[in-house]
Amino acid sequence: MTSDLPDSAELGAVVVGVDASPPARAAALWAAAEADLRGEPLTIVHAADLEGRSVLTSAETLQALWDAASDVLAETADAVREKYPDLNVTKELSRGDAVAGLHAAAGDEGTIVVGSRGLGGFASLTLGSVGLGVAARTEVPVVVVRGESDRAATGVVTAAVHGTSDLDWLLIAAAEAHIRNASLRLLTVSNVLAYVGRFTTMLDSVGEITEEKVHETAAMADRIRKSYPGLTVTHDVETGTSVPGILVEATSITDLLVMGARHRVIGGGSALGRVAHALLHHGHCPVQIVPPGYAATDDDGS
Repeated sequence: MTSDLPDSAELGAVVVGVDASPPARAAALWAAAEADLRGEPLTIVHAADLEGRSVLTSAETLQALWDAASDVLAETADAVREKYPDLNVTKELSRGDAVAGLHAAAGDEGTIVVGSRGLGGFASLTLGSVGLGVAARTEVPVVVVRGESDRAATGVVTAAVHGTSDLDWLLIAAAEAHIRNASLRLLTVSNVLAYVGRFTTMLDSVGEITEEKVHETAAMADRIRKSYPGLTVTHDVETGTSVPGILVEATSITDLLVMGARHRVIGGGSALGRVAHALLHHGHCPVQIVPPGYAATDDDGS
């Protein structure tokens, strides 16, 4: 197992994209709670996308759109400050593209938060191509806020683990559990159908593969405990024929599900795999996607 990992993960500032929709307001309040837990500032971003509309839209309409966008930002910031009066909150109103505005605000170390759906500006950030592009191409963690906002806390953060290459971003999941005083559950799903027709179809061999996964996940749990000695870390390997189905079910009993992005190239760009798609569309709790290599090394590059 790799030894060039940092001892712990630093959780940066939080950036949330909003419009006038209820899911966006819920995302803003979730992001505010997250920033408060981290002890980091919150930036609220709205993209009016006036640059994309300027050719076919009158100056009066553009001004009206700008004024409405300003109102959305002000109202959202007021709602956040009412609930979190000591939180450092800033507002950013962008004339350009929504995705670019979020990435610019997040920089190299922030976390981007979006709601599950919206009305405009960020309307398709999670269920449409724009939102999936944010998660697929970002270089910082992205959280899609899903589920009921008034659901009782479970005290559990779940990490969807695939293999030892996930150990770097597992430190992010551990840090998320740590700030919540929650436990961390490492969940690996062993898809028995993945081995049929390849190198074995023998049930005892599949069992051996699952047992290997158990030992592998246990070793990662031990590594996390060394970095966070006060953190309760559990590990499970579940077998089944649907990885997305098992993970979606797991989101009903956790406060946050964290997973690493496994980018696959399609045409000229990248896209998230079917597991991430399923969680972003059907998860019962907020889902955080961490890009490859985000937390892989120390600041000094060791």
